[in-house]
Amino acid sequence: MSVEPDIRRPPVMVDVARLAGVSHQTVSRVLNAHPNVSTVTRERVEKAIAVLGYRRNTAARSLVTRRSQTIGVLGSDMSHYGPANTLLGVQQAARDKGYFVSMASLDEVTPAAIKDALEYFMMQSVDGIVVIVPHETMFESLSTISMSVPLVAVGFGVDERLSVAAVNQRMGASLAVQHLVDLGHTAIAHLSGPPDWIDAAARIEGWRHTLAKAGLSDSALIRGDWSAESGYRAGLELAATGNVTAMFAANDQMALGALRAFYEAGVRVPTDISVVGYDDQPLAAYFGPPLTTVNQGFKQLGARSMQMLLFDMATGHSGASLVVNPKLVVRSSTARPSPGEYATGAQVR
Repeated sequence: MSVEPDIRRPPVMVDVARLAGVSHQTVSRVLNAHPNVSTVTRERVEKAIAVLGYRRNTAARSLVTRRSQTIGVLGSDMSHYGPANTLLGVQQAARDKGYFVSMASLDEVTPAAIKDALEYFMMQSVDGIVVIVPHETMFESLSTISMSVPLVAVGFGVDERLSVAAVNQRMGASLAVQHLVDLGHTAIAHLSGPPDWIDAAARIEGWRHTLAKAGLSDSALIRGDWSAESGYRAGLELAATGNVTAMFAANDQMALGALRAFYEAGVRVPTDISVVGYDDQPLAAYFGPPLTTVNQGFKQLGARSMQMLLFDMATGHSGASLVVNPKLVVRSSTARPSPGEYATGAQVR
């Protein structure tokens, strides 16, 4: 595919259609992620776009389509690695399709705050909304609110009333715990996130299910709040009681806090206790020791969420579900238990 550039004006959609050998309408379908386009045709159009350096005129398009070319993204605490990187995935996918992103963040997850945030988006005439707040209150609110634009909920359980994109959290927890079981650990604690967060509840379920399958006790559950400080407190508690040989933390930040507590208490990782985190944030490979953890594929999740939203915007379809499977990343914070060392066999309650 070759073309002589026209330096007098920027390329328009007709130029893309001519170069790709398709109709103007087909180019529009590709740009709007319409499902009724073959893979071969889509690739031809995308190649023509790249060759020409075509960019949408979003202002002109908005006048014609009566759309704002804006996507609303509702989050909570974007200081956490997972939500922030899911947002990045959504932003990149939206930008690639010619959409702007309007961001709103909840200071607290309450029905009133959720209602205000959604009304804020509607005042901006957004074309669709992505919600990255996997919290029970958010789930309950979205199940009762009637929206006039498509909405994709990230991190929720499957529900026919919502289009949902999620990581298989039970699978991720099972991968982490099964790794410890396979190493020979029989006393495995779980440092969980807040139970009203859907992801945290699913990871508890995965931990319990995997232990039950192995015939092991699930009594060693410690509640955290996603912060390194709560991990530090849990680490001090486990170091004092000395009753487990392994710990699965519901995110890397809590695992980091626990590693610090173990270091201060003279508990060696992984000789005395093995530690598995969750998220695989970039710094996890440089913890002391490098952290075994679960990679959730956040950017992929964000991109797939945007694809689902574009599909719903084009077709009016809703109630679909998409699941991303996580992967275990094994590093040196886990090892086989050392017989006769550290663990006493007591139970944390």
